[in-house]
Amino acid sequence: MNTQQPPTVRIAIPATVWVLGFVSLLMDVSSEMIQTLLPFYLVGTLGASVLAVGFIEGLSVAIATVMKFASGLIADWSRRNKPLAILGYGLAALSRFIFPLAVSVDQIVMAKAMDRVGKGIRGTPRDAMIAAVTPPAIRGAAFGLRKSLDTVGGFIGPLIAIAVMLLLAGDIAMVFWLAAIPAVLAMGMLIFGVREPATSPAAKKTTFRLSEALRLSVWA
Repeated sequence: MNTQQPPTVRIAIPATVWVLGFVSLLMDVSSEMIQTLLPFYLVGTLGASVLAVGFIEGLSVAIATVMKFASGLIADWSRRNKPLAILGYGLAALSRFIFPLAVSVDQIVMAKAMDRVGKGIRGTPRDAMIAAVTPPAIRGAAFGLRKSLDTVGGFIGPLIAIAVMLLLAGDIAMVFWLAAIPAVLAMGMLIFGVREPATSPAAKKTTFRLSEALRLSVWA
């Protein structure tokens, strides 16, 4: 009797997932290069209070949370995820050029808000594209890969910021300028390396009713 097990078929993670993973890595490198030094820049250079720094960070988190919800609704309604992802990553990339030019706390708040709006917008359509191009059997691995590359970017970013600070005698503004480079590279990879996944003809646009969302939130 033949007891040999049938060969296991290995399914490769789609190229789109890898590209989106490296987009996340580069954007997180850029983000962490700025976030690592931003409190010092606000307090030491612009004269902001510690309370103001905390307020800016709290406001940023709130903005990102609201935009995640809104972007999910828009993505479901339009059934087009790449343009929304480009908008989100594009806003974040554009904010990188505001940080080194900022001469007031208000301008930093504007740049930070733009960055967080972009972060809130891009997450849902990016994950939707990953789900659309990945076979169900390896979706966990695909999302894990994307998250792992994102984490690597979050680890590398502060190290680059510290290294540049040591090389340039504490020039924070120059670190902010250099942070724009990985953000621009991420945008290039997203625009030219990712295709909009095909939408099933049977898919229907989502109709959103605020009353229904409120009813569900009460019982959640």
